[in-house]
Amino acid sequence: MQQQNKVNAINLPDAQTVTLVEHWSDRLFSFRVTRPQSLRFRSGEFVMIGLLKNDGKPLLRAYSIASPSWDEELEFYSIKVQEGPLTSRLQHIQIGDQIILRPKPVGTLVHDALLPGKRIWFFATGTGIAPFASLIRDPETYQNYDKVILTHTCREVNELEYGKRLVTEVLKDPLIGELSSKKLIYYPTTTQEKSSKMGRITTLLETNEIFSDLGISDFSVKNDRAMVCGSIGLNTDLKNILESTGLSEGANSNPAEFVVEKAFVG
Repeated sequence: MQQQNKVNAINLPDAQTVTLVEHWSDRLFSFRVTRPQSLRFRSGEFVMIGLLKNDGKPLLRAYSIASPSWDEELEFYSIKVQEGPLTSRLQHIQIGDQIILRPKPVGTLVHDALLPGKRIWFFATGTGIAPFASLIRDPETYQNYDKVILTHTCREVNELEYGKRLVTEVLKDPLIGELSSKKLIYYPTTTQEKSSKMGRITTLLETNEIFSDLGISDFSVKNDRAMVCGSIGLNTDLKNILESTGLSEGANSNPAEFVVEKAFVG
């Protein structure tokens, strides 16, 4: 990594050290960093992270924390944008490098923003799986719901690898493995490359194909809750689908049946 990408920890109290980097494809990577002792967050929230620009000013973007609230480190999952101001440089970080992390978590993809229910849906596309990587590793998720359904839609098969390994590890986890094996349902799909299940999640919902595949009932205002994290277009389409079934959008200050994340990484 070039020296100009490093953060001077002496002058920047928000600097955190990279402890792990994994490249999942030529477009996707994940990394872990040290966790500030003062940081308290709810699983599903995001923080601002970034690097210093050449002029010494911080360049920050919103990133969902992919690790659960109890983890001693923080995990992030990111796309690589070759011309992106931040990700074009962030993709080159290595163990021992430092990034800027502002320890002020926020976000709507939290349990507090939903009314009690029996079944929760996590709808994700691409790196939108990050907040749900946090939530499906949180025991509270399984305490709150009888069924936890994670859908993950990507263009190509290799873009599903992060989610596949995540689910495998959750099912084997000593803390939540027994609960998740009874409650967690994983539904990955692709939209371009041929796979065992293809189609946009919105189409699979509108045709009721997903309910048929999983052998479950359609949405119920009484029982179903949902969280959505993806592109602006997907978020809008899913919001319309959920509202058409009678579900209402909630927020931290006004819990309801579903919530949509409105922060994006660039």
